[in-house]
Amino acid sequence: MTRFIHDKFAKDYLEELLKDYGEVKASEKVSGEIKEIDVLFTPAKQQSSNIQILGLLGRFAENPAIIEPYRNPASTDEICDCILKLLEIKALLRREAKANKTKLQDSEIPKLWVLTPTISETRLSSFGTMQKAGWLSGVHFLPDALRTAIVAIHQLPETPETLWLRLLGRGSVQSQAIIELQALPLDYPYQKETLELVYNLRENLRVNQELEADDRELIMRLEPLYQRDREQAVQSGEQRLITRQLNRRIGEIDTSLIEQIQGLSLEQLENLGEALLDFSSVADLETWLNQQSI
Repeated sequence: MTRFIHDKFAKDYLEELLKDYGEVKASEKVSGEIKEIDVLFTPAKQQSSNIQILGLLGRFAENPAIIEPYRNPASTDEICDCILKLLEIKALLRREAKANKTKLQDSEIPKLWVLTPTISETRLSSFGTMQKAGWLSGVHFLPDALRTAIVAIHQLPETPETLWLRLLGRGSVQSQAIIELQALPLDYPYQKETLELVYNLRENLRVNQELEADDRELIMRLEPLYQRDREQAVQSGEQRLITRQLNRRIGEIDTSLIEQIQGLSLEQLENLGEALLDFSSVADLETWLNQQSI
């Protein structure tokens, strides 16, 4: 049951990261026995250099891509199914090009990226994978004609370049990525949106009665971060509300006083909210703030 929760998180998460850089189709149907592609991405014709912020994932998105994330280690059959989806998409594109009397360009054919939390060397060898120069460890390429790579998330180096992919890992790999995500500056691209998706994942897991050890660990890891962020959100909202009330009651207050208000605890902000009803001037506010620092 929890696998479907993680699958939805992975699709929503990848769509959120990639939507600014092209067309994202989640759960795209292909012909045959109605197979479903998790994420089909087509980059915008005028690509933004900002895609570099996504690191290794951004490299995947430089060209048309099929991205298939797995919560559990991808089996041999599952990887073969992914390759079959790619071949069906390629065949469809060839038919469309023939009908339009155009030549299908190699750059128009998607590349397949299979994201698996772990994988054995035996399974990698069975697909004849190889490392390519200029690519990080953990990215294992199949022969070129198959246009496929298996991304072993647990083998990716712990660098900013791999952060957005390690968030789809398991256990300690995912936990470490969440710590790094939380440590990013508050205005860092995609930090806020990703944390919200992670918190939604936490809530969906919490209502499930049959959790795996990894999921229980994930919930425990997220709990203090969730509570801290929620408290910060409440505190920030209280600061904005009180600042507006002060401006209405005693006139525009200067930057130094606003900075002092921003440094107050939530309890102090609540006390200020009551005290400001008796303020008649900026001097009253200054006196009150000075009392808090004593």
